[in-house]
Amino acid sequence: MENKNPGPRLRKPDWLKIKLPKGEGYLKVKGILENQGLRTICVSGKCPNLGECWAAGTATFMILGDICTRSCKFCATNTGKPLPVEPDEPARIARSVEEMKLKHVVITSVDRDDLDDGGAAVWAETIRSIRKSSPGITIETLIPDFGGQLLSLKFVIIEHPEIISHNLETVRRLTPQVRSAAKYDRSLEVLRQIADHGIISKSGIMVGLGETESEVLETMDDLRMVNCSILTIGQYLQPSMNHLPVIEYITPDQFEKYRMAGLAKGFTHVESKPLVRSSYHAEKHVG
Repeated sequence: MENKNPGPRLRKPDWLKIKLPKGEGYLKVKGILENQGLRTICVSGKCPNLGECWAAGTATFMILGDICTRSCKFCATNTGKPLPVEPDEPARIARSVEEMKLKHVVITSVDRDDLDDGGAAVWAETIRSIRKSSPGITIETLIPDFGGQLLSLKFVIIEHPEIISHNLETVRRLTPQVRSAAKYDRSLEVLRQIADHGIISKSGIMVGLGETESEVLETMDDLRMVNCSILTIGQYLQPSMNHLPVIEYITPDQFEKYRMAGLAKGFTHVESKPLVRSSYHAEKHVG
């Protein structure tokens, strides 16, 4: 995944400065996660909002290990041969959610193309375990495409989390160079299935990868065509020199323009700012 001609690196603008994580809330979440031996996309994905979210007592749990079978050119998560599934992971997730006294939780995972069901059974067990130990909690699941296997997707749909999210990540034209195995239309079909089963569907894209404004607006239209209700838009940040370079830093004014355009197109919620990520302010998207 080497970029042979990445070109000069753009200087990061002031609006992308990130505050270092600190505070009692941050340390409490950090301790709970470490005690249970759990992983978060906050860490593996190098999320810029880690400090803010952990200080507020929220985190996005990552199940099925921390090694992805895919090698998307934007993602900081490790790629390679995953370790075996941990049978007690759903129970450990549930204990942590209960200990953190969460009212809303977000679960995501690496892609597990090595498993026959893509890890769908673990997804279902995790949702059931959380609900058993934390009655009344609302759940958002940020899922992979399960290789397009509808039966695997239904493992999650049957558990009926309040929101099921699946990210398009980028516009149609850039999908082949940004995502290693996922397909634009396959992802749209995943979102269609979610909405068709009466569950709130959500998706997210990154900007700054070379897309045009018209392509972003077309992507919004594609998402609305499959009844996607919630959209997040954030700035792509290059995790390392081995990942795709940033082509452009999108201004806060342009992000606001995208937010207003999305609302006008019928999305119920649009989070659109430079540092927005998939689960940013996720608790506000329920209902």
